[in-house]
Amino acid sequence: MAVALAIIAIVVFFVIILLAAAIRVLREYERGVIFRLGRLIAQKGPGLIFLIPVIDRMVRVDLRTVTLNIPPQEVITRDNVTARVNAVAYFRVIDPNKAIVEVENFLVATSQISQTTLRSVLGTAELDTLLAERERLNVDLQKIIDDQTEPWGVKVTTVEIKDVGIPQGMQRAMARQAEAERERRAKIISSEGEYQAAQRLFDAAEIISQNPATIQLRYLQTLIELGSGSSTTIVFPLPIDLIEPLTRLMRGGGDGDGDGGGPPSPRPRNPRVQPGLEPTDEPKAPPVTPGLGPGDDVDPPERPAS
Repeated sequence: MAVALAIIAIVVFFVIILLAAAIRVLREYERGVIFRLGRLIAQKGPGLIFLIPVIDRMVRVDLRTVTLNIPPQEVITRDNVTARVNAVAYFRVIDPNKAIVEVENFLVATSQISQTTLRSVLGTAELDTLLAERERLNVDLQKIIDDQTEPWGVKVTTVEIKDVGIPQGMQRAMARQAEAERERRAKIISSEGEYQAAQRLFDAAEIISQNPATIQLRYLQTLIELGSGSSTTIVFPLPIDLIEPLTRLMRGGGDGDGDGGGPPSPRPRNPRVQPGLEPTDEPKAPPVTPGLGPGDDVDPPERPAS
Protein backbone atom coordinates (compact mmCIF):
# COMPACT_ATOMS: atom_id res chain seq x y z
CA MET A 1 0.00 0.00 0.00
CA ALA A 2 2.79 2.39 0.84
CA VAL A 3 4.54 1.62 -2.44
CA ALA A 4 1.36 2.37 -4.39
CA LEU A 5 0.96 5.73 -2.64
CA ALA A 6 4.56 6.60 -3.44
CA ILE A 7 4.05 5.78 -7.11
CA ILE A 8 0.86 7.84 -7.23
CA ALA A 9 2.66 10.77 -5.63
CA ILE A 10 5.47 10.55 -8.19
CA VAL A 11 2.98 10.41 -11.07
CA VAL A 12 1.11 13.44 -9.73
CA PHE A 13 4.37 15.31 -9.40
CA PHE A 14 5.32 14.64 -13.00
CA VAL A 15 1.82 15.56 -14.16
CA ILE A 16 2.10 18.89 -12.39
CA ILE A 17 5.48 19.48 -14.01
CA LEU A 18 4.10 18.63 -17.43
CA LEU A 19 1.09 20.90 -16.93
CA ALA A 20 3.37 23.74 -15.85
CA ALA A 21 5.43 23.25 -18.99
CA ALA A 22 2.38 22.94 -21.24
CA ILE A 23 0.30 25.87 -20.00
CA ARG A 24 1.23 29.50 -20.83
CA VAL A 25 -0.69 32.71 -20.12
CA LEU A 26 -0.11 35.66 -22.43
CA ARG A 27 -1.12 39.22 -21.63
CA GLU A 28 -3.14 41.40 -23.96
CA TYR A 29 -0.06 43.14 -25.44
CA GLU A 30 1.88 39.86 -25.87
CA ARG A 31 1.92 37.30 -28.63
CA GLY A 32 3.52 33.85 -28.70
CA VAL A 33 5.44 32.52 -31.70
CA ILE A 34 5.24 28.72 -31.51
CA PHE A 35 7.98 26.47 -32.85
CA ARG A 36 7.34 22.69 -33.01
CA LEU A 37 10.45 20.67 -33.45
CA GLY A 38 12.15 23.78 -34.77
CA ARG A 39 9.48 24.73 -37.30
CA LEU A 40 7.25 27.78 -37.09
CA ILE A 41 3.68 26.57 -36.82
CA ALA A 42 1.55 29.38 -35.45
CA GLN A 43 1.18 32.64 -33.61
CA LYS A 44 -0.98 32.48 -30.51
CA GLY A 45 -2.27 34.76 -27.83
CA PRO A 46 -3.39 36.50 -25.80
CA GLY A 47 -4.85 34.34 -23.05
CA LEU A 48 -4.32 30.69 -22.08
CA ILE A 49 -2.11 28.62 -24.42
CA PHE A 50 -1.38 24.90 -24.32
CA LEU A 51 1.94 23.57 -25.55
CA ILE A 52 3.23 20.06 -26.01
CA PRO A 53 6.00 19.68 -23.50
CA VAL A 54 9.48 19.10 -24.87
CA ILE A 55 8.16 19.35 -28.44
CA ASP A 56 6.82 22.92 -28.59
CA ARG A 57 8.78 26.03 -27.81
CA MET A 58 7.25 29.52 -27.51
CA VAL A 59 8.89 32.96 -27.93
CA ARG A 60 7.10 35.92 -26.36
CA VAL A 61 6.90 39.13 -28.41
CA ASP A 62 5.85 42.48 -26.93
CA LEU A 63 3.59 44.52 -29.23
CA ARG A 64 3.81 47.77 -27.29
CA THR A 65 5.61 50.83 -28.68
CA VAL A 66 9.27 50.81 -27.77
CA THR A 67 11.21 54.00 -27.03
CA LEU A 68 14.69 53.71 -28.49
CA ASN A 69 17.31 56.28 -27.50
CA ILE A 70 19.80 56.69 -30.33
CA PRO A 71 23.25 57.38 -28.85
CA PRO A 72 24.93 60.72 -29.72
CA GLN A 73 26.53 60.63 -33.15
CA GLU A 74 29.39 62.75 -34.48
CA VAL A 75 28.10 64.26 -37.71
CA ILE A 76 29.95 66.38 -40.27
CA THR A 77 27.40 68.52 -42.05
CA ARG A 78 27.46 69.48 -45.71
CA ASP A 79 29.17 72.81 -44.92
CA ASN A 80 31.93 71.00 -42.98
CA VAL A 81 30.72 71.77 -39.45
CA THR A 82 31.15 69.10 -36.79
CA ALA A 83 28.01 68.52 -34.75
CA ARG A 84 27.04 66.03 -32.07
CA VAL A 85 23.46 64.85 -32.56
CA ASN A 86 21.30 62.48 -30.58
CA ALA A 87 17.75 61.39 -31.31
CA VAL A 88 14.94 59.17 -30.16
CA ALA A 89 12.91 56.66 -32.20
CA TYR A 90 9.53 55.10 -31.49
CA PHE A 91 8.67 51.74 -33.06
CA ARG A 92 6.54 48.65 -32.46
CA VAL A 93 6.30 45.11 -33.78
CA ILE A 94 3.43 44.58 -36.19
CA ASP A 95 4.37 41.07 -37.35
CA PRO A 96 5.76 38.89 -34.52
CA ASN A 97 6.62 36.02 -36.86
CA LYS A 98 8.92 38.20 -39.02
CA ALA A 99 10.38 39.93 -35.99
CA ILE A 100 11.55 36.52 -34.67
CA VAL A 101 12.37 34.71 -37.89
CA GLU A 102 13.76 37.44 -40.20
CA VAL A 103 16.22 39.07 -37.78
CA GLU A 104 18.21 37.80 -34.83
CA ASN A 105 17.44 40.65 -32.45
CA PHE A 106 15.10 43.27 -33.80
CA LEU A 107 15.87 45.72 -30.95
CA VAL A 108 19.60 45.80 -31.66
CA ALA A 109 19.04 45.80 -35.41
CA THR A 110 16.66 48.75 -35.24
CA SER A 111 19.08 50.68 -33.01
CA GLN A 112 22.00 50.14 -35.38
CA ILE A 113 20.08 51.06 -38.50
CA SER A 114 18.83 54.20 -36.77
CA GLN A 115 22.37 55.31 -35.91
CA THR A 116 23.72 54.82 -39.42
CA THR A 117 20.72 56.51 -41.01
CA LEU A 118 21.05 59.46 -38.65
CA ARG A 119 24.68 60.03 -39.66
CA SER A 120 24.02 59.63 -43.39
CA VAL A 121 20.95 61.88 -43.56
CA LEU A 122 22.29 64.70 -41.38
CA GLY A 123 25.62 64.59 -43.22
CA THR A 124 23.87 65.75 -46.40
CA ALA A 125 22.27 68.78 -44.70
CA GLU A 126 23.82 72.12 -43.85
CA LEU A 127 24.03 73.41 -40.30
CA ASP A 128 21.32 76.05 -40.84
CA THR A 129 19.02 73.37 -42.23
CA LEU A 130 19.81 71.11 -39.28
CA LEU A 131 18.87 73.86 -36.83
CA ALA A 132 15.89 75.36 -38.64
CA GLU A 133 14.26 72.44 -40.49
CA ARG A 134 14.14 69.68 -37.93
CA GLU A 135 10.60 68.71 -38.81
CA ARG A 136 11.53 67.89 -42.37
CA LEU A 137 14.63 65.98 -41.27
CA ASN A 138 12.57 64.00 -38.76
CA VAL A 139 10.15 62.95 -41.50
CA ASP A 140 13.02 61.90 -43.77
CA LEU A 141 14.66 59.87 -41.00
CA GLN A 142 11.40 58.14 -40.11
CA LYS A 143 10.70 57.21 -43.71
CA ILE A 144 14.19 55.83 -44.39
CA ILE A 145 14.40 53.81 -41.17
CA ASP A 146 10.87 52.45 -41.60
CA ASP A 147 11.61 51.29 -45.14
CA GLN A 148 14.62 49.34 -43.86
CA THR A 149 12.86 47.76 -40.86
CA GLU A 150 9.63 46.85 -42.67
CA PRO A 151 10.94 43.39 -43.76
CA TRP A 152 11.54 42.61 -40.09
CA GLY A 153 7.92 43.25 -39.13
CA VAL A 154 8.92 46.45 -37.26
CA LYS A 155 7.05 49.73 -37.81
CA VAL A 156 8.92 52.94 -36.99
CA THR A 157 6.30 55.55 -36.16
CA THR A 158 8.34 58.59 -35.12
CA VAL A 159 11.94 59.80 -35.13
CA GLU A 160 12.81 63.03 -33.28
CA ILE A 161 16.14 64.86 -33.14
CA LYS A 162 16.62 65.66 -29.47
CA ASP A 163 19.70 67.86 -29.37
CA VAL A 164 22.33 69.32 -31.70
CA GLY A 165 25.65 70.17 -30.10
CA ILE A 166 28.08 72.44 -32.00
CA PRO A 167 31.58 73.66 -31.03
CA GLN A 168 32.04 76.75 -28.86
CA GLY A 169 33.72 78.69 -31.68
CA MET A 170 30.77 78.09 -33.95
CA GLN A 171 28.40 79.17 -31.21
CA ARG A 172 30.26 82.48 -30.83
CA ALA A 173 30.20 83.00 -34.60
CA MET A 174 26.46 82.33 -34.68
CA ALA A 175 25.95 84.76 -31.79
CA ARG A 176 27.81 87.49 -33.72
CA GLN A 177 25.76 86.71 -36.81
CA ALA A 178 22.52 86.97 -34.85
CA GLU A 179 23.65 90.27 -33.29
CA ALA A 180 24.51 91.71 -36.72
CA GLU A 181 21.14 90.60 -38.04
CA ARG A 182 19.37 92.31 -35.15
CA GLU A 183 21.33 95.53 -35.76
CA ARG A 184 20.42 95.40 -39.44
CA ARG A 185 16.74 95.06 -38.61
CA ALA A 186 16.97 97.90 -36.08
CA LYS A 187 18.55 100.22 -38.66
CA ILE A 188 15.93 99.33 -41.24
CA ILE A 189 13.12 99.99 -38.76
CA SER A 190 14.71 103.31 -37.70
CA SER A 191 15.15 104.49 -41.28
CA GLU A 192 11.61 103.45 -42.10
CA GLY A 193 10.37 105.49 -39.15
CA GLU A 194 12.34 108.54 -40.30
CA TYR A 195 10.95 108.15 -43.80
CA GLN A 196 7.39 108.02 -42.50
CA ALA A 197 8.00 111.03 -40.23
CA ALA A 198 9.42 113.03 -43.15
CA GLN A 199 6.43 112.07 -45.26
CA ARG A 200 4.05 113.27 -42.53
CA LEU A 201 5.97 116.54 -42.18
CA PHE A 202 5.74 117.03 -45.94
CA ASP A 203 1.99 116.48 -45.81
CA ALA A 204 1.67 118.93 -42.91
CA ALA A 205 3.68 121.55 -44.80
CA GLU A 206 1.40 121.13 -47.80
CA ILE A 207 -1.65 121.74 -45.61
CA ILE A 208 -0.10 124.75 -43.84
CA SER A 209 0.96 126.34 -47.13
CA GLN A 210 -2.69 126.59 -48.20
CA ASN A 211 -3.44 129.07 -45.38
CA PRO A 212 -0.58 131.23 -44.00
CA ALA A 213 -2.54 131.93 -40.80
CA THR A 214 -1.97 128.39 -39.66
CA ILE A 215 1.77 129.03 -39.24
CA GLN A 216 0.94 131.89 -36.84
CA LEU A 217 -1.25 129.53 -34.83
CA ARG A 218 1.62 127.09 -34.79
CA TYR A 219 3.92 129.84 -33.49
CA LEU A 220 1.49 130.60 -30.67
CA GLN A 221 1.16 126.95 -29.77
CA THR A 222 4.95 126.63 -29.66
CA LEU A 223 5.11 129.68 -27.34
CA ILE A 224 2.61 128.06 -24.99
CA GLU A 225 4.70 124.92 -24.88
CA LEU A 226 7.91 126.88 -24.25
CA GLY A 227 6.34 129.09 -21.60
CA SER A 228 5.45 126.18 -19.34
CA GLY A 229 8.92 126.28 -17.77
CA SER A 230 10.01 128.72 -15.03
CA SER A 231 13.22 129.87 -16.74
CA THR A 232 12.53 130.18 -20.43
CA THR A 233 13.79 132.62 -23.03
CA ILE A 234 11.21 133.21 -25.73
CA VAL A 235 12.24 134.37 -29.17
CA PHE A 236 9.15 135.69 -30.94
CA PRO A 237 9.40 135.43 -34.72
CA LEU A 238 8.05 138.26 -36.87
CA PRO A 239 7.02 137.92 -40.50
CA ILE A 240 9.33 139.56 -43.01
CA ASP A 241 6.53 141.57 -44.62
CA LEU A 242 6.04 143.55 -41.38
CA ILE A 243 9.60 144.70 -40.93
CA GLU A 244 10.55 145.21 -44.59
CA PRO A 245 9.31 148.87 -44.83
CA LEU A 246 11.16 149.76 -41.66
CA THR A 247 14.31 148.23 -43.05
CA ARG A 248 14.02 150.30 -46.23
CA LEU A 249 13.55 153.53 -44.29
CA MET A 250 16.61 152.82 -42.18
CA ARG A 251 18.68 152.17 -45.29
CA GLY A 252 17.30 155.27 -47.11
CA GLY A 253 16.19 153.24 -50.03
CA GLY A 254 12.58 154.56 -50.35
CA ASP A 255 12.13 156.23 -53.80
CA GLY A 256 8.36 156.57 -53.96
CA ASP A 257 7.71 153.52 -56.06
CA GLY A 258 8.29 150.95 -53.36
CA ASP A 259 5.83 148.91 -51.43
CA GLY A 260 6.25 150.80 -48.15
CA GLY A 261 3.22 153.08 -48.74
CA GLY A 262 4.82 156.30 -47.31
CA PRO A 263 5.91 159.49 -49.15
CA PRO A 264 9.26 159.37 -50.89
CA SER A 265 12.09 160.92 -48.96
CA PRO A 266 13.71 164.01 -50.61
CA ARG A 267 17.06 163.44 -52.15
CA PRO A 268 19.78 165.47 -50.43
CA ARG A 269 21.31 168.23 -52.57
CA ASN A 270 24.78 169.60 -52.68
CA PRO A 271 24.62 173.21 -51.44
CA ARG A 272 27.38 174.19 -53.85
CA VAL A 273 25.48 172.95 -56.87
CA GLN A 274 23.08 175.51 -58.51
CA PRO A 275 20.11 174.63 -60.60
CA GLY A 276 20.81 174.35 -64.28
CA LEU A 277 24.42 173.28 -63.78
CA GLU A 278 25.95 169.96 -63.86
CA PRO A 279 26.96 168.47 -60.56
CA THR A 280 30.60 168.92 -61.52
CA ASP A 281 30.26 172.63 -62.57
CA GLU A 282 30.74 175.23 -59.81
CA PRO A 283 30.12 179.08 -60.02
CA LYS A 284 33.25 181.06 -60.63
CA ALA A 285 34.33 183.82 -58.24
CA PRO A 286 34.76 187.38 -59.63
CA PRO A 287 38.30 188.49 -60.39
CA VAL A 288 40.08 190.40 -57.69
CA THR A 289 42.05 193.59 -58.58
CA PRO A 290 45.34 193.92 -56.85
CA GLY A 291 45.42 196.66 -54.26
CA LEU A 292 41.75 196.77 -53.60
CA GLY A 293 39.91 195.30 -50.78
CA PRO A 294 36.95 193.10 -50.93
CA GLY A 295 34.55 196.12 -50.38
CA ASP A 296 36.17 198.69 -52.80
CA ASP A 297 34.37 199.77 -55.95
CA VAL A 298 35.87 198.84 -59.18
CA ASP A 299 35.16 200.92 -62.28
CA PRO A 300 34.07 198.95 -65.20
CA PRO A 301 36.57 198.83 -68.05
CA GLU A 302 36.18 201.41 -70.81
CA ARG A 303 34.96 200.21 -74.13
CA PRO A 304 37.14 201.04 -77.10
CA ALA A 305 35.84 203.63 -79.59
CA SER A 306 34.13 202.28 -82.55
